[in-house]
Amino acid sequence: MNRLRRIVITGLGTGYLPLAPGTWASAAVCVIFLAVAAGSGRRGVCVNGSLVLVAVLSSAACVWLGAFAQETFSRRDPRQCVIDEWAGQAIALLAMPLGDGLREVLIVAGASFAAFRFFDITKPPPGRLAERLPHGWGILLDDVVAGIYANVAVQLVLRWGLGW
Repeated sequence: MNRLRRIVITGLGTGYLPLAPGTWASAAVCVIFLAVAAGSGRRGVCVNGSLVLVAVLSSAACVWLGAFAQETFSRRDPRQCVIDEWAGQAIALLAMPLGDGLREVLIVAGASFAAFRFFDITKPPPGRLAERLPHGWGILLDDVVAGIYANVAVQLVLRWGLGW
């Protein structure tokens, strides 16, 4: 059971990758986004449905297993626990315009990835405050905030800046 919980909280093992595990976890969600977008012919219902599923399941797992992650890795927000990045990156990609081809989907994935990592690292308000909440809530909610900030920023650039 502990092995399964470790697999979940480390985002299928992406939390064990070197240097920046949160970045690897965010990239994994972008790969899922690209695969679903390509496989579904960029059908919004399929893409957004999978992102909602990733966000909800990752969020629930983070809240449920947050205390376990803190005990296992002896830290308040362990770097190996990246299931929160899965949730935040999925939120950052949600309801994006998918355009007419692969180029647009790659731009959306890249812009959402960069924006999410920026907001996750800088933690604008109320992100830093959310980190102080207990157990899984504190691990999760700063990434949810970063995902929302990233989504809004990229939506503004794509829809109003580029007219997509």
